Amino acid sequence: MSKAKTPSHSKTIKTEVVCPNDTNPMGILQGGRLVQWMDIAAAVSAQTHAGKICVTASIDKVSFENPAFVGDVITIEAKLTRAFSRSMEIFVSAWSSNIVRPKHLLISESYFTFVALDDSGKPTSIPQIKPISKKDIELFKTAGKRRDRMSEK
Repeated sequence: MSKAKTPSHSKTIKTEVVCPNDTNPMGILQGGRLVQWMDIAAAVSAQTHAGKICVTASIDKVSFENPAFVGDVITIEAKLTRAFSRSMEIFVSAWSSNIVRPKHLLISESYFTFVALDDSGKPTSIPQIKPISKKDIELFKTAGKRRDRMSEK
């Protein structure tokens, strides 16, 4: 087993610009497009951590806090919260800003679970994670609770 890695090792930041084909007829970013972008950022984070191909196993509740519009810049941050034996939880947040409103507005945040695959496409073990900051430690502790809640369903 590889030695533990810190959450910052695989932190991923993805930036997109909302174009007309990303929106509904009102010019508002489609939720499905945002979730797709969030999933890509989470996959990059998972694969960087595991050093293997990783696939989405689940996405926790996704809610949309604020809309984003054509021309907005979307910044998505993905960061591992915990690595279990064969899966890992990644916290993903998405923010919008634009030239007129440079302040970032939260659009959405969610927890994604990814599984690392071996060369045969079977789930395989992954390095553990070593949280450093207070926030990382808190997310690490609560990840176990979220995992238990998901397995009860």
